[in-house]
Amino acid sequence: MTDEFTHAQTKTTASGPNPALASLKGFIGDWAMELSNASFLPRPSDMVKGSVSFEWAQDGAFLLMRMGDEPPGAPAALWLIGRDESALNYTVLYYDSRSVSRIYAMSFSEGVWKMWREAPGFWQRYEGTVSQDGQTITAYWEKSHDGSTWEHDFDVTYTKLD
Repeated sequence: MTDEFTHAQTKTTASGPNPALASLKGFIGDWAMELSNASFLPRPSDMVKGSVSFEWAQDGAFLLMRMGDEPPGAPAALWLIGRDESALNYTVLYYDSRSVSRIYAMSFSEGVWKMWREAPGFWQRYEGTVSQDGQTITAYWEKSHDGSTWEHDFDVTYTKLD
């Protein structure tokens, strides 16, 4: 007997999305993204448009967020979202076209979506509010070098396309 797992052995057989992710089902679909007031753009007044999609991964075991853009906008990125069924918060694994890897904590409750990370030298936090009809998310990112003094990084708006 081998110690290696085959793809067939690791594939989930869930009949639907992970119950621990049920509150995220409204994200599923394609979204237009508008990024503005960004500290990393040549002119902070510039607006960058892009696309974002959310889909179930591994038969609903995880939620996958795909973000794709070309410079000078946000980098193409994958966000893999999961949750321990006994925990209140989610875990987000992030990887982008710059080869940047990050791990965020995440919460989603009553239409407020938050993500944050505490890393020496570069702390981040995000807060987005989902509109009553679920078709728009208005959000912003902040950054800090010490976890105490925060500065605005950029604003982002997502508008559902389907």
